[in-house]
Amino acid sequence: MRALYGVPLGITAVAAAGLVYSAGFEARSFRLRRVTVPILPAGMRPLRVLQVSDIHMVGGQRKKQRWLRSLAGLRPDFVINTGDNLSDPEGVPEVLDSLGPLMEFPGAYVFGSNDYYGPKPRNPARYLTEKMRGHHGLNGNRPATGVIHNPWEDLRDGFDAAGWLNLTNTRGVLKVEGMSVELTGLDDPHIKRDRYAQVAGGPSGSADVALGVVHAPYLRALDAYAADGYPLILAGHTHGGQLCIPFYGALVTNCDLDTDRVKGLSRHTSEGRTSYLHVSAGCGTNRYTPVRFACPPEATLLTLVGRE
Repeated sequence: MRALYGVPLGITAVAAAGLVYSAGFEARSFRLRRVTVPILPAGMRPLRVLQVSDIHMVGGQRKKQRWLRSLAGLRPDFVINTGDNLSDPEGVPEVLDSLGPLMEFPGAYVFGSNDYYGPKPRNPARYLTEKMRGHHGLNGNRPATGVIHNPWEDLRDGFDAAGWLNLTNTRGVLKVEGMSVELTGLDDPHIKRDRYAQVAGGPSGSADVALGVVHAPYLRALDAYAADGYPLILAGHTHGGQLCIPFYGALVTNCDLDTDRVKGLSRHTSEGRTSYLHVSAGCGTNRYTPVRFACPPEATLLTLVGRE
């Protein structure tokens, strides 16, 4: 009997242990990653940018809320929120409370699909099949039906009241201790709400530095930003792959970005021009798949320094 059942039972035990670890420990093991990006004019003092992304707040996530509030202790020059703050229609007050200390700093935001719509139970294997078909979100798939509409207007009003810039298919400028940061944002390409034609043309040249901001790093958005000469693009959405294979990496990105750039700092080239790209792995998960493996939740402190 042992010979017949020992191996299956062993596999089951390992799988169960992995599930407990990925849901009970790693998904709650919040990290801060630090990255240096050389994009500022020579002689300009460094700028510290805190990027938070993919919070996917569900009621009662006290540890996540405490960790988000603690990030204010980093004293960033400004904050960029790259979307997907919600995974619960009732989560807006907890998001605003958790980000309240950070909203004392200058900031800007874009929304992701989960800010607009609530999640639905989904077979994780579909991410692999959609990757093979080249279909992601509403890009090639049928429009979503029967979805939950989140109160994103309340979230927007809370951010706006704090003075954060709404970058929904528009531009804005942050003033940071006498320096100007030009920001150009897009609504979420994952659900085809991006309208790059409304912001095309590249940086104005009047600011000290210019950044592109988008939730989902679809290639059409990255190509447009890079071709227009933005030195740095900030994005989220991918969850870093969420369930990764140790020593191999991510299997999917949930968009058309390659898995080699699923998180962290990389480069993107379009029409002969190259931008830095930073993709945050985010600090949350869809409420129906509350697990992470070999991909801990994170926020990133980016230090912008003079060009080499």
